[in-house]
Amino acid sequence: MSDRVTAADPLSAAPAASGGPTAATPHVDAGDAGYRKDLKPRHINMIAIGGAIGTGLFLGAGGRMSQAGPSLFIAYAVCGVFAFFVVRALGELVLYRPSSGAFVSYAREFMGEKGAYTAGWLYFLNWSTTAVADITAAATYAHFWSMFSDVPQWILALIALAVVLAANLISVKYFGEMEFWFAIVKVAALVAFMLVGIFLVVTSHEVGGHTPGLGNVTDNGGVFPEGTMPMLLLIQGVVFAYASVELCGVAAGETESPEKIMPKAINSIMWRVGLFYVGSVVLLALLLPYTAYSGDQSPFVTVFDKLGIPGAAGVMNLVVLTAALSSLNSGLYSTGRILRSMSLAGSAPRFTGVMNKGGVPYGGILLTAGFGVLGVALNYVMPGEAFELVLNFASIGIIGTWAMIMVCSLLFWRRAKEGRVVRPGYNLPWAPYTQIVTLGFLASVLVLMWMDGGVGRTTVACLPLIAAALVGGWFLVRRRVRATAAAPRD
Repeated sequence: MSDRVTAADPLSAAPAASGGPTAATPHVDAGDAGYRKDLKPRHINMIAIGGAIGTGLFLGAGGRMSQAGPSLFIAYAVCGVFAFFVVRALGELVLYRPSSGAFVSYAREFMGEKGAYTAGWLYFLNWSTTAVADITAAATYAHFWSMFSDVPQWILALIALAVVLAANLISVKYFGEMEFWFAIVKVAALVAFMLVGIFLVVTSHEVGGHTPGLGNVTDNGGVFPEGTMPMLLLIQGVVFAYASVELCGVAAGETESPEKIMPKAINSIMWRVGLFYVGSVVLLALLLPYTAYSGDQSPFVTVFDKLGIPGAAGVMNLVVLTAALSSLNSGLYSTGRILRSMSLAGSAPRFTGVMNKGGVPYGGILLTAGFGVLGVALNYVMPGEAFELVLNFASIGIIGTWAMIMVCSLLFWRRAKEGRVVRPGYNLPWAPYTQIVTLGFLASVLVLMWMDGGVGRTTVACLPLIAAALVGGWFLVRRRVRATAAAPRD
């Protein structure tokens, strides 16, 4: 079956009636066949929450707070706005045509096979490196407990990968249940932290020898204790914190009635960002001086540790460990679906299109897990720098994925203006300016990575190598892609 369109001219179909929510489209993604519509509204809503809350907040916020101080909340707020634009643009495309291939399928429709190939492999770069970051985070969290302190970090990383891989090969229904409860745990923990934090600030209860309140900000250099540049330079890392927001768009292909579920799930992302990210960072700044935090420990664990409540820090550490495993689980899920869409179009290895009896594309999941094994090796060679190194490469993948989503959204808007498709009622506001500004923001993130020097500059310097790999890969698969496209549909 060809992952193309059902008619020779993909634009020849007449638009839907003006009163309809979407335009009729002849495009059919062969990668959508075989999936079970087992994800319920509660699964999608909590997957959206889980996608917005991950290791970028639970682990990354500590090191970033120590570098930029309280101004970190500005970076989270700015990146959160653009993350919302991206997921809102994806949501519009999902309502136009739900697909488990998500933005790869949309890139195929609006940009052709080269666009789909580029979008898919950039997404794979994102999640294959994020998988390394997640297992690194999980191993780092495990070292909090004395029973694991003598266990090498690479062994803990390998255990984390093995456990999550085994869980991810179950049917999508069980994946949805796991993500539902993972998200419940994360949200409950953050709500508990915020309630405790607000209580400590209101009552001025001492935390580790410091009195919570504005004094922890004003007496330690203010909002910008290190100047504005550290905050700006950290934006490229903060983008990583929102890496999973597009996951609900991939999951939409395995749920009934996405037109009813997706708008609610996507709209709620904005207030979640404000409450959980910005609110948490503000509380962290009020509870302790920014110098009390470090990249070696979750900032939430730091607070509870200094409170001296028996077992509280251990419980919070268990929660952030859950967040890392949840992120890894989501990455394996989404890349499995994306790679299957690409495989059936000829632009990914054939084995990544294989499904098991539970409707799980295990070939793509195993390929991503294989790169996770490389992450285990990285944790063996350089355990101290593994997280920051892969975080930068993951950021490249995220930037590329978000850029492709916005380009697809821009092309979709243009075709709607030409009367060739009809935008759904739920759409990206202020188009096309929103897409253009977001693309400009993503380009500026690359500039900031270069300005940051060190690993960030090395990562940007690798862009020509990434581009060369994409070009070389295209020449390897283009004949198979064209043959697949020309093959008659079953």
